Amino acid sequence: MEDIKLTKLASCAGCGAKVGAGVLAKLLEDIQVHTDSNLLVGFDKSDDASVYQVSPELALVQTVDFFPPIADDPYLFGQIAAANALSDVYAMGGEPKLALNLMCVPESMPKEAVHQLLRGGYDKVFEAGALITGGHTIYDEEPKYGLSVTGFVHPDKILKNHGAKEGDVLILTKPLGIGTITTAARAGLVPEDVMAQANTQMATLNKAARDVMVDYEIHACTDVTGFGLLGHSLEMAQGSGVSITYDVGKFTFLDGAVELASMGVLPAGLYRNRTFAQDHVDAGTVPLQYQDLLYDPQTSGGLLICVAPQDAAALAQALEGKVLAVQQVGTVKKLDEKYLYLI
Repeated sequence: MEDIKLTKLASCAGCGAKVGAGVLAKLLEDIQVHTDSNLLVGFDKSDDASVYQVSPELALVQTVDFFPPIADDPYLFGQIAAANALSDVYAMGGEPKLALNLMCVPESMPKEAVHQLLRGGYDKVFEAGALITGGHTIYDEEPKYGLSVTGFVHPDKILKNHGAKEGDVLILTKPLGIGTITTAARAGLVPEDVMAQANTQMATLNKAARDVMVDYEIHACTDVTGFGLLGHSLEMAQGSGVSITYDVGKFTFLDGAVELASMGVLPAGLYRNRTFAQDHVDAGTVPLQYQDLLYDPQTSGGLLICVAPQDAAALAQALEGKVLAVQQVGTVKKLDEKYLYLI
């Protein structure tokens, strides 16, 4: 157990393994989409989860997410993967209730390591107030873990990744830079205290952010994960038919992330995200290292909350002390030549 290094067993880590948004869109082309009057949210708007209404008071939120190891410690990897999978339900305004394990393990992986991985997932799901009730495991050369999650939400209180309105304020609840930090860590370039900060962030649920924001007028929400801040923002702007302006100076970055980005220590997923979104971004005079970190694929990132302007200050105040970083980073404006602007 002490000798096992899970990240050495995988060619890529966490949400950095995610298929690029541009490639994914092409893979979904020409697939016939069937409709159902009770299907309130499908994949037509690239939303975080599907939502199906079962009664006037109840809708099911369903999502699935899994990835290769982002941490060497099996228990920590299980926690992070579970927190990441649960996040999609929170982004829809829902409450997780049931989960199923999805796991791939090498035949040579020690039994105790597998046990600790699963225990990490179970403990994090229990922290969320939900239950793991089964799952499916197969052998694979690279370990992978995640969850299929079912949550509940009132049909009138669903939050989608589109619906942003002119004048809205964008609030982000976790620092950026996870992809860069974890990439550098594989090369031994990250101090232990910085890596501990990153691990704590990835294992932190977005539950507190969700529980606070549902009391305010929220027009759109998404969690910032594999497509990076700008990739997920592009989906929000396109789906809403608006432009978003970000004040880059208002973002919080993990310790050391800016310096590492300046050195060019960047994850491969960042380049996929840039290819997907850059034609729709006016980066102005923002230095390249900061642009890169806005494309950085995040594992178990924060919620990007689009709140009505009259509620922005109150929401930000209510989030203080409950989330890792309260960042009022952007505003929504009428659709311009580009969907995204950096200042």
